[in-house]
Amino acid sequence: MKKHLLSIVLLTMAATSGFSQIYKSFLPSPQFTKALESIVLDFRLDYKNIQGNIADSLGQVETYESTIKLPGTIDCRILRFHSAVDTTACWQAIVYSGESYNEAVRSYENTVRLVKKSNMRWIDNTQMKFTGELVAPRENIRFTTSTLLLTLDDPRYLDFRAEIELISTEYDRWEVQLNLSKKTDVSGKLH
Repeated sequence: MKKHLLSIVLLTMAATSGFSQIYKSFLPSPQFTKALESIVLDFRLDYKNIQGNIADSLGQVETYESTIKLPGTIDCRILRFHSAVDTTACWQAIVYSGESYNEAVRSYENTVRLVKKSNMRWIDNTQMKFTGELVAPRENIRFTTSTLLLTLDDPRYLDFRAEIELISTEYDRWEVQLNLSKKTDVSGKLH
């Protein structure tokens, strides 16, 4: 009897542990959510608190290191634009860079899912999150973007978005980027 009871307890623990691991893999880690929240909150300060050393200055764009990195990303940076039309800043993470289209698609879809499932807190402790739909990539199209909008009632964040991009950077090379910024149109007006 004890042998059967022990077997049942062990099977139940293994099944629960396995389900828990599978379930956890579909949710962002607390570290991912906290880092994303910190980046989003610092947007209202033009990313000044998370800006590191200058990495590059090319034309009308300066690139700075980001002091906050999203777990699992290759590189995180802040882009500052200095043209007559666009003076905004964009926080950017390189999530994947490589030759495998299938790996790039997996990374792209996973990034969209993680950003959407990150339940963050605003400065007054109310909940905020990104909403939107995944745009399914097709291999014959070399560029795909899913746009997620932030659910927050603050005028500074009107049209603030997360854009997850799957890009063919060169022949047989793929990159997945996460961009957090306000969108401007070609006339330079925020919308």
